[in-house]
Amino acid sequence: MSRDDAIARALDCYDDDGGEGYYARLQDLVAVKTESQNPNRLEEHYDYLRNHITPVLERLGYTAQVFDNPFEGCGPVMLAERIEDESLPTLLCYGHGDVVLGMEGRWEEGRDPWSLTVDGDRIYGRGTADNKGQHLAHFVAIESVLEARGKLGFNSKIVIEQGEENGSKGFREVIAANRDAFMADAFFSSDGPRAEITKPNISLGNRGCINFNLVVDLREGGHHSGNWGGLLRSPSAILTNAISSIVTPNGVIQIEAWRPKGIPDSVREALKDIDRDAGENAPMIDDDYGEPGLSRAEKVSIWNSFEVLAMEIGTPDRPVNAVPPRARAWCQLRHVIETPQDTILPALREHLDANGFSEVQIEDPPFENRGYFEPGRTDPDHPWAIWLKGAVERVGGKPCGVQSCSGGSNVTGIIQTELGMPFSWLPMSYLACSQHAPNEHILRPLMREGMELITGVYWEMGEADGYRP
Repeated sequence: MSRDDAIARALDCYDDDGGEGYYARLQDLVAVKTESQNPNRLEEHYDYLRNHITPVLERLGYTAQVFDNPFEGCGPVMLAERIEDESLPTLLCYGHGDVVLGMEGRWEEGRDPWSLTVDGDRIYGRGTADNKGQHLAHFVAIESVLEARGKLGFNSKIVIEQGEENGSKGFREVIAANRDAFMADAFFSSDGPRAEITKPNISLGNRGCINFNLVVDLREGGHHSGNWGGLLRSPSAILTNAISSIVTPNGVIQIEAWRPKGIPDSVREALKDIDRDAGENAPMIDDDYGEPGLSRAEKVSIWNSFEVLAMEIGTPDRPVNAVPPRARAWCQLRHVIETPQDTILPALREHLDANGFSEVQIEDPPFENRGYFEPGRTDPDHPWAIWLKGAVERVGGKPCGVQSCSGGSNVTGIIQTELGMPFSWLPMSYLACSQHAPNEHILRPLMREGMELITGVYWEMGEADGYRP
């Protein structure tokens, strides 16, 4: 048997529309309503791991255990392992079985988020892209290699967590308490979108994410704007001016401590062959927005971005002629490792005070909006990154881009700080997939190509010249 045999088996599964094919399996996973932002779904998270994931991996020779989350009401974490020989290297694969809220009733054409809907090359359903469809592809790839070769040729560990969409609360604590069990030589998984729809890439990290609220709370109750306008300070004027001191209308960050310094040359060099292309249905990129002098890829991969996610002033659904008493903005900073997370809010406080906005309070958002993720990045010159890029190119027969850091946020910071291993993602989705929104979907051709690539990588890993740390 050969690599081509393993790939052919994986693609046969992908193309099979019957009860044992990839999409039938994906339908089974999508149907489980694993909304981590819904406190009433905890039982569904255990059901997903125990009844839908564990039996699949046990049939592939893995032993699995489920760890309860140390934080009440948060989803569990599963670790499965297949150890063929202690002398062989070990790969750690990660996925998350939780999803954002289903948003029923808001999907186009009445689509049910908990059922797959096919529309040409688009396959709709909650979790298809983020992340059920992507970790299922790894299961099929591993299954295909085992069928073709009878063994992997390396050791494999698979982690599925059920709280990524809530900021992975408790994931670090589970790993820290069981560090030896989670240790591996390298990390290889799939999540998020490609940088460019037309070619594959590996991503060597993720930006961190910190959410916070800016609040101006001046008094009890509103007061008639005719009688009191011009006499009472306006919370909306204070808040909007405070925000304009943080970022310009063209998206340039004004807080010096939030402007990354010391980006390695290897990271910049890797991005020279990467662009941002989401396909014809994506929004048009505003090239005059963001840090001047940076390419599209650099703006996402090596720079920070500030966003106001929502604002509330007065009663938007029924405005009245009154000076509002308070104003609130839900804010977010996506940041690279050159901006340590513990410096972000102190720098913001210093900036607001220095610019006359001491009345603007910085508060934690509600639990469901917190999303604290640390950044993480493996250097493009690391042997794992070099080997994996080469393996993808050997399998696919075309260049593989190297994105030093994906724009989104996830567990890479935890993996890096707690386990210290090099990591890489091979994303199988695309930028306009509507993840975290109604109409989440995957593209059939991209997922098929991804299935081919990850199956080939697993085969190459088990060869004599596979990655050896």
